[in-house]
Amino acid sequence: MTISLGIEEEFVLLDPETLRAVPLADCAIAALGGRDTVVREYFPSQLEFASPVLHDAADALASLARFRCGLAAWAAEAGVVAAATGTPLHPEPAGGQDWAGRYAQIADDTRWLTYDHQINGLHVHVGIPDRATGIVALNRLRPWLPVLLALSANSPHWSGVDTGFASWRSLHSRRWTTYGIPPHFADVDAYEMAIARHAGIGATSDPRTINWCARLSPRYPTVEVRVCDSQLGAHSSVALALIIRALVGTADDANAAKSPDAGVWDAALWHAARHGVSATLVDPDTMTLAPARAVIAKLAAAVTTGLTVEENAAVCGFLQRVIAEGSGADRQRIALASGGRAALGQLLRDALSDSWPGVVASAVGVKSGDLVRPVTPRLDRGDPTAAQRNGSP
Repeated sequence: MTISLGIEEEFVLLDPETLRAVPLADCAIAALGGRDTVVREYFPSQLEFASPVLHDAADALASLARFRCGLAAWAAEAGVVAAATGTPLHPEPAGGQDWAGRYAQIADDTRWLTYDHQINGLHVHVGIPDRATGIVALNRLRPWLPVLLALSANSPHWSGVDTGFASWRSLHSRRWTTYGIPPHFADVDAYEMAIARHAGIGATSDPRTINWCARLSPRYPTVEVRVCDSQLGAHSSVALALIIRALVGTADDANAAKSPDAGVWDAALWHAARHGVSATLVDPDTMTLAPARAVIAKLAAAVTTGLTVEENAAVCGFLQRVIAEGSGADRQRIALASGGRAALGQLLRDALSDSWPGVVASAVGVKSGDLVRPVTPRLDRGDPTAAQRNGSP
């Protein structure tokens, strides 16, 4: 039986010269919302696209690509850059925002923190038959969440500078009341008790403000994975969604019972945010640092049985490209360093509707075991961790 899938992508609108976030999301939504589920996000420069219920990779890619093409066309006409990035180069200036409803409550609870929450993520929903199945899936996902963050890292800049982190978005998120790897739950009752105990603490005004990197959706019969940065291209969003669905779909009591130590995995998450795929990651089996490409190869092997032949080819192609060229953070960092704001803006424009043509075809025949072969990066990144690129600590 095919497991259903849902994908939410968040975007930010930027001035084409300064790449500063501009509050024009309502205009985009008015132009695009009639055809798709598109809503304002937290800041008026942000919007979110929510896919319909999806059942295969082709449907997922078509859905995301169709919306992205419409958004790209609107942005070109409006004279702005619509960017699929975890953080903008320059955020909106603090102050003057007018929040309503539950966003007003969140803004009041978080005070000055709220102005830094100009972050954009990729959220993946995977259908589950019941919440007990979801708990098993959450426990399975826990040690893989840092790896997913590393693969999806796409937010190296903030306030016009290179932060030195691959995912600065995740550093912003860590400052809120809840974030990170969810606890290991024995059963649904333990999960529900944890949710109830958080009520009213800090900025936890409702169950939707429980911001663990993976959770049972408060609204849908799904496991919701929220760890990933927004992705430059639609193909990478779909590949990450397929990986997540495969991890959920192959979860059982044996592979979900590993590594209940939350402290290690939160540290692993910070490590992934800092280095992305450039150096090492925490191995889910040994709980020790290992070369990033070796941990990625383990992930590829872990999800193979949950993918069709075509899906496995697309996933392996995505992983090969990330190993060879780095994540979206690396691509953004290179663009800004080599060509300034103009080059970064062009990358964001081109990537919005770039479905990585040919990547699936080129991935046919690639096996998960091939991912451990030494790969010479084709680009000179020039970032703070360039000396660590070949997996050395």
